Amino acid sequence: MEVAKLVVLPAVLALFVLCLHFIAKTVKLRKHQVLHLPLGSFGWPIVGETFEFLRSGREGNIFRFIQERMNKYDSRVFKTSMLGDPMAVFCGPAGNKFLFSNENKNVQVWWPSSIRKLLRLSLVMKVGDEAKMTKKLLMGFLNPEALRNWLPKMDSIAQRHISTHWEGKEQVHVYPIVQLYTFKLACCLFLSIEDSILVSKLSSKFDEFLKGIIGFPINLPGTRFYRAMKAANEIRKEIKMILKKRKVDLEEKRVLPTQDLVSHLLVTPDPSGRFLTETEIIDNILLLLFAGNDTSRSALSSIMKYLGQLPEVYEHVLKEQLEISQGKEAGNLLEWQDVQKMKYSWNVASEVMRLSPPVSGAYREAIKDFTYADYNIPKGWKLHWNIGSTHMDPTLFLNPENFDPSRFEGAGPIPYSYVPFGGGPRICLGQEFARLEILVFMHNIVKRFKWDLVIPDEKFLYDPMLEPAKGLPIRLQPHNF
Repeated sequence: MEVAKLVVLPAVLALFVLCLHFIAKTVKLRKHQVLHLPLGSFGWPIVGETFEFLRSGREGNIFRFIQERMNKYDSRVFKTSMLGDPMAVFCGPAGNKFLFSNENKNVQVWWPSSIRKLLRLSLVMKVGDEAKMTKKLLMGFLNPEALRNWLPKMDSIAQRHISTHWEGKEQVHVYPIVQLYTFKLACCLFLSIEDSILVSKLSSKFDEFLKGIIGFPINLPGTRFYRAMKAANEIRKEIKMILKKRKVDLEEKRVLPTQDLVSHLLVTPDPSGRFLTETEIIDNILLLLFAGNDTSRSALSSIMKYLGQLPEVYEHVLKEQLEISQGKEAGNLLEWQDVQKMKYSWNVASEVMRLSPPVSGAYREAIKDFTYADYNIPKGWKLHWNIGSTHMDPTLFLNPENFDPSRFEGAGPIPYSYVPFGGGPRICLGQEFARLEILVFMHNIVKRFKWDLVIPDEKFLYDPMLEPAKGLPIRLQPHNF
């Protein structure tokens, strides 16, 4: 009986808090009724249209939710309610441009409560000057000049990964195996973790972490969020142990300050001269492990799908990569100038991310009342930009359903229409890291294998990242060059 009370009481309290939140929001919305708000629907009490939005992603068609409301209400902006907050969804290049260029003016970054609780003091939670300084500090490790020194290491890791997990196999499931590459790479470059057992342990924790990152933050046993919080805390403990040992090693000069991201953050102050606290370092490493693993795993899985479906595209990528290899002495690792020659391969990856972006969009918050597209947007409203509103727009991309890497030749798409990495001051700081990670893998995998899709029409679902419903099984055909 006492155990039952312990389980029921938190649930009742959580429901009570949600009800209070809903009442407060209702009062605010009534005050806003005199304003000319965007057209749309707030959906059900408390939950709004949250479940319909999440369900559309888990059914493999998250852009349907956006497109239906653009058609029904207004193609520029519409209102909804998600995760307990009134929200304006900005659409098209104009909507992207407004949100990206008005950071700290009319808007600032905002994330659902579940993300805020999981990523705590990391960069994605910071605003204003604090965000700028933290980003500059992290970019000291992630800028192209710094990353070019890591390129041979990335190539070596990719080669070992393929030799260990792909060679000798007739069939593999791409999604879980690619994670072994992306997570190993992130662990190595950010934390100098080489132990495969520890990498595997942390990787499984990140799967739990990821599944609870978007949703209602009800921290009760059995919920996704509870499991995500538990996993995040266990990952933080491992990072803290590494941090503690690294401080000693740096003091005793057993490691170089440039060894990895941990060392960089321990010895480098931000532009104001302040060093990050231990908690800030841990949270930012957690953020980068998450970003450097899950979005790249999603992108690479989609790339493998399209290369398996489109033999003519595959052959063109293979030709480009073989020309790069033939221009190098046997056994030499990739260098910066090699990656710069992978123009067609990157156009292919870019077209894949247009059709199948790893994430569907992101969020902002109105920090003051403003007007957009003749509508009033009240201070405190949450704002959402969605990739599907531009990537699949036939006025921006001719025949948007068709796979066409030539879209990215020359000047490429018009500004603010192609946004898999976001834009403005909040553009993904790992964009260059992701480019190298993807191209290094493409280089190594196409040189060794061609493949067929076991399930040609397999669905890809957002949960919350884009992932294949069945793990993307493929049949490998080794080359005999």
